[in-house]
Amino acid sequence: MQVGCCSIKFFLHGNRSLKEKRRVIRAIKDRLRNKFNISVSEIGHQDVWQTLHLGVVAVSSDPKYLEGQMNRVVDTIEQMHLAEITDCQITVTNLGLEQP
Repeated sequence: MQVGCCSIKFFLHGNRSLKEKRRVIRAIKDRLRNKFNISVSEIGHQDVWQTLHLGVVAVSSDPKYLEGQMNRVVDTIEQMHLAEITDCQITVTNLGLEQP
């Protein structure tokens, strides 16, 4: 079993409240969940208005597919123009869970 993980950090220009931040988070999460079969969650900086840290996870048997999917997720977020991506790390891990 392969697990693809993507950690994405953002800077929200002109954001003045947590309410505005939550609006951006909801827009990103809803669009990604509709387009890809992935899980998305805010994983850090919950109380900071202009900083956002999202985690994206997917599971598959094909590591190359997961790598490509995570890259497409990042490209999709960039095309939304809702926030500036400041850091992005993609990891594909083999959990080694094989059927007996």
